[in-house]
Amino acid sequence: MKARINALFVAAGAAVLPVIACTAPAQQSQAAAPASDAIRWEVSVRDSGDHAPRLRLSQRKSTSDLQLDGRRAEFGAARSALGGAAGPVSFSVVHEAGRLDCSGRLNAAFDGAGHCRFQPDAGFARALSDRGIGTPSRDQQLAMLMVDATTALADGLIGEGVRPKDGSDLIAAAALGVTGAYVHKLQSGALRLTAIDDAIACKALGVDGAYVRGLAAAGYASLSSDEVVSLKALGVTPDYARSMNAAARAAK
Repeated sequence: MKARINALFVAAGAAVLPVIACTAPAQQSQAAAPASDAIRWEVSVRDSGDHAPRLRLSQRKSTSDLQLDGRRAEFGAARSALGGAAGPVSFSVVHEAGRLDCSGRLNAAFDGAGHCRFQPDAGFARALSDRGIGTPSRDQQLAMLMVDATTALADGLIGEGVRPKDGSDLIAAAALGVTGAYVHKLQSGALRLTAIDDAIACKALGVDGAYVRGLAAAGYASLSSDEVVSLKALGVTPDYARSMNAAARAAK
């Protein structure tokens, strides 16, 4: 098996790539605001590819953007308020990680700015600590609010054997969409994940259950996460793996 995998790497024109050292994407890492109560918000529809209003939170040199596209129910009141007429405006966002209270002024619908104060939820912090994830900082809890990192997400990942090591791991998982359901679909006879970093690496490169099952059907089962990530990074598809097997058999 190992020889066949190595042959795939050589045929693809590269050696085995190291496991990607995944961190949260730019949106998530920027969301971790410096320790200060002053948070500035801005809303606009400019530079939004899907034309959904964009809410931006800024604090010193950190920023975090969120599309007000209706997918986050807890931002529904904010969307309604920010879509109003010119004048003073206020809105709140209540999430498991904490509460964001904002006020400011609109120049027009979805065109305005102001300031917010964030109150982290102490019960949420204790719940994560009780799950062995550690106690998140205030800044991490603000990031968790923005990317929708919850105890349910943590429980799903823990249930699949990939416990986040700390708050940063949970933020990264939420930002990338690494859920317990996603990990469950990857887990098979072809791949067994035991670390959250491996799940994040797979998601970052677009590895899904169909890709893993396709490799298994091509004869590449019981692969490590390093091998799966490397094959995906090299552009090795299940069809390519099957064609390489056929070529090897024909050469014998």
